[in-house]
Amino acid sequence: MIKRASPAKVNLYLRVLGKREDGYHSIATLMQRISLYDEMEFSPRDEGIVVKCPGSTLPENEGNIVHKAAKSLLLHASCSAGVEIIIKKGIPVAAGLGGGSSNAATTLMTLNDLMEFNYSAQDLMEIGAGLGADVPFFVLGKTAWAFGIGDRLQVAGNIPRLWFVLINPLFEVSTKMIYGGLNLRLTTKEKKFTVPRFCTVDGVVRALHNDLERVTIKLHPILQKIKQLLIAQGALGSLMSGSGPTVFGVFADEKSALDAEEKLRAEGKWSVFRARSVN
Repeated sequence: MIKRASPAKVNLYLRVLGKREDGYHSIATLMQRISLYDEMEFSPRDEGIVVKCPGSTLPENEGNIVHKAAKSLLLHASCSAGVEIIIKKGIPVAAGLGGGSSNAATTLMTLNDLMEFNYSAQDLMEIGAGLGADVPFFVLGKTAWAFGIGDRLQVAGNIPRLWFVLINPLFEVSTKMIYGGLNLRLTTKEKKFTVPRFCTVDGVVRALHNDLERVTIKLHPILQKIKQLLIAQGALGSLMSGSGPTVFGVFADEKSALDAEEKLRAEGKWSVFRARSVN
């Protein structure tokens, strides 16, 4: 058996540049892995794929992206062996934190090692792109800008270490519905985008932006109050991650993040997490 930690991500910046003819949206987003993890266990089997998610509402069949990832890789390798995968969730589901995509990427990388397929990271990223837009980012394993539908990656250098407190309001949102709420017209030409550089914490905080926020907050106004609450507890800036509904605050150091986490946990209204950036 092999155990692996599967990290969450936050979007420090997200611009939606247009709607494509295939129904997807062109984006420019800066994604940062954080120290909030799911724990995954992988055990070889003679045949078949078994996925277990104890204590979670996630499907344990072909509807789970982890099952799809395992099946895709085994088919790609023409391998008849099987695997049992147990997912112990620490990352909230449908929360804008990329938990499913991270699990899929961790599955591809772990099975590649476990079964000695010797595929390159690029090979795994190409397989991952067919599973979900964020999967290649987690295979890459570095802070990165993502373009197109999220599948074109550019490593982001010099991002400072960041401390976060995240609040998940204990409800889920549909990514498809949030993007649909933007009401963008079809575009055949992607807008030009100049990649900003963030070398300081203040620089990151000043640039925090998410085009999807206005749609999700319109549906769930409580998110605006959560953003304000994080600022009141000492966050230098706050933003919704992905399509939401998780909101994070950026803090100057570990102590200020710890203090805020303790106060917010004491309120007992939502799920509160403290994390640091993982580079």
